[in-house]
Amino acid sequence: MPASAPSPPAEPTPPLTPPVSAAPVVQEGGEVEAGGTPSRSSAVGTVSWGTATLVGVFAGLLYGGSKEANASVSKDAEVMLKMGSTTDKREQYRLMRDAMEKRFIRVAKGSIVGGVRLGMFTATFFGIQNLLIDNRGVHDVFNIAGAGSATAAAFGLILPGSLMWRARNVLVGSALGAGICLPLGWIQLKLAEKANLEIASSKSPDLAEEQGNRSRVGAAIERLEGSLKK
Repeated sequence: MPASAPSPPAEPTPPLTPPVSAAPVVQEGGEVEAGGTPSRSSAVGTVSWGTATLVGVFAGLLYGGSKEANASVSKDAEVMLKMGSTTDKREQYRLMRDAMEKRFIRVAKGSIVGGVRLGMFTATFFGIQNLLIDNRGVHDVFNIAGAGSATAAAFGLILPGSLMWRARNVLVGSALGAGICLPLGWIQLKLAEKANLEIASSKSPDLAEEQGNRSRVGAAIERLEGSLKK
């Protein structure tokens, strides 16, 4: 009997690979498709922590400096009265120089203190807000109210005074922070949503015009190629 043909080798079984999870796709307006979780950058109305802190520092510098400059007006009036009561030019020059030096020191000190205070407040507020966004996975008005309440309570706790006075400051600051930030946060989110809708609506005519220009350019190129082939 003739020998039977050898059987073909069995194909190796492919290794089992875990299914690849679908990456979250962020749509226009900050929405996330199914299978993904919203990120902090895609949430509507979010502000960068570093940018907000810098803005708070500069705003505090301006506020503290202008406040001390306005407070120095009465002291400058006293210096002018002293200068008018003496006829010695050297004494007048010395009084003017001392007044300008003291005013510069007061304005600089007020600017630094105001910048540090408002910068710390802004950094704490937006840091807590971003932490709530990461933990809850959504950005809404409750994140803003919670961040305002926690920030006001923290600053009420570090104020000087007795334990009872600090506890009172914590309770009052927590209530005031939540009560003030709740309507302000709602307004901020509504304005951000409206701005995003206006940006999206302004982009759609530009996109249609760009596609029309591309189609006209393509038609012109096709006509040119047809004429060259003839």
